[in-house]
Amino acid sequence: MQALGEVLAGNRYPGRGVVWARTGDGRCCGAYVLTGRTRASQARELRRAEGELVVAATEGPGGDPLRHYVGARERGEWLVYGNGEQVAEVGARLDLGAGPGSALSGLSYEPDPPIFTPRITAVVHHPTGRAWFGAARRSARGREEADVLTLAVGALAPGDAVLMTTYRSDGRTVAGAEPYVETVTRAAAPGGPDGLVAEIWDALDPGLRVAVAVFEPGALGGALLRHR
Repeated sequence: MQALGEVLAGNRYPGRGVVWARTGDGRCCGAYVLTGRTRASQARELRRAEGELVVAATEGPGGDPLRHYVGARERGEWLVYGNGEQVAEVGARLDLGAGPGSALSGLSYEPDPPIFTPRITAVVHHPTGRAWFGAARRSARGREEADVLTLAVGALAPGDAVLMTTYRSDGRTVAGAEPYVETVTRAAAPGGPDGLVAEIWDALDPGLRVAVAVFEPGALGGALLRHR
């Protein structure tokens, strides 16, 4: 099985990505990956806010909901992270008592033809360490209603990782990525989360990488951040 860094290095432009991993020292971590091709997409950063990580513009007025949004949110027992405004929507559903499957249902892909970027979301339950991934994608046949995949991730052993990205690219063409990839992380003790940040960041194309965040459930405010 390929290592996480190798999988990312083999995908020239992953777009945005969510990771759920258990490092070699046994610590469960989430990660959010942000890359960009245009100047506007690259002029972004992750900012800490109360109970949130916000994807914000570093230049210009900002305010583009497809580029600027709450990328991670933590309330009570739930951590939610993903690539758009659906993070807040899923979090609000969980606050009202919905289960992860229900909270991830009924979402749609982004309205950005011709690629129609998938909306990808991860949900983590702190007390149990269980995680769910959701992806709302446009069908290959072009149906208007999204195809929605929900994955309940089984308990991870040390070194296990699951990755979901928006795109798959060879550097010339860009297409929607496979639903998810099971992989392994080489981040190990001591300092597993630090190793995970480095493993992801170093694997991304230097000309396209924008930001990476790694965080443990219940400690989003202490997220480790890397920026271009």
